[in-house]
Amino acid sequence: MAKMKVALVPKAGGDFEIVEREIPSPGAGQVRIKVQACGICHSDVLTKEGSWPGLQYPRIPGHEVAGIIDEVGSGVTAWKKGERVGVGWHGGQDNTCPACRAGDFANCVAGAVTGISYDGGYQQFMLAPIEAVAHIPDGLDPADAAPLMCAGITTFNSLRHSGAGPGDLVAVQGIGGLGHLGIQFANKFGYRVAAVGRGPENESLAKKLGAHHYIDSKASNPAQELQKLGFPAPRSFLAASASKAGLPELPAIPKTPCASPPLAAYVRWLRNFLSKGLPKPTPA
Repeated sequence: MAKMKVALVPKAGGDFEIVEREIPSPGAGQVRIKVQACGICHSDVLTKEGSWPGLQYPRIPGHEVAGIIDEVGSGVTAWKKGERVGVGWHGGQDNTCPACRAGDFANCVAGAVTGISYDGGYQQFMLAPIEAVAHIPDGLDPADAAPLMCAGITTFNSLRHSGAGPGDLVAVQGIGGLGHLGIQFANKFGYRVAAVGRGPENESLAKKLGAHHYIDSKASNPAQELQKLGFPAPRSFLAASASKAGLPELPAIPKTPCASPPLAAYVRWLRNFLSKGLPKPTPA
């Protein structure tokens, strides 16, 4: 049997090990993906440290996967060998429970999580149920596509549910792995984007990504600076950092839910976004 390399966690809290395994064959309802890129998400620490209940080891993390279907299992008709695909956090559902029957797949009672319920993308080839797979648009580099499967859908969906409209002021706190995507999405949604970071060194990047304003939380009070922009509070505030440092204390701001939509719907929107974008905001 042909071999592949994988990066696995042997036990909770254990160090990563690079080992060889046989390339697996897809079962019924599965596809095998030749992994081209896999993002590193902070949530991978759940697998690394054993923080997820019932986690079985050894386990291969990774839920920001981009690759090409290498083989399909029996009963798979909607996918074919050679298609470009991605896999995110949502690793599949049973399609029969009450939540699934209502279209709420993220809350499936038997829902799977990629890299937790089964081995993820820290390997050269991986298996995934067809429910977890989404098309990746042509022309999108795998290394750029992979983080969109988790960090991208998180910020996209938060903004989508924020209630903000074109021209509204939206603040993004944190110019890191989530924030740099949140700024770009917010700009393409047509919002007036205020980026909040710690220190002056992030300003040029934030504005290059599409922020119209930059607020240095180390040099000023973000709440006061946001209010100077013409609103008693921004229409939405996207906190894209786990740190509370620099987080402004603002009056009632609409809470932004983060439940993931079906990944395929997100990628359809992304394909349209990549092809033509959305209207730019009207200058204030």
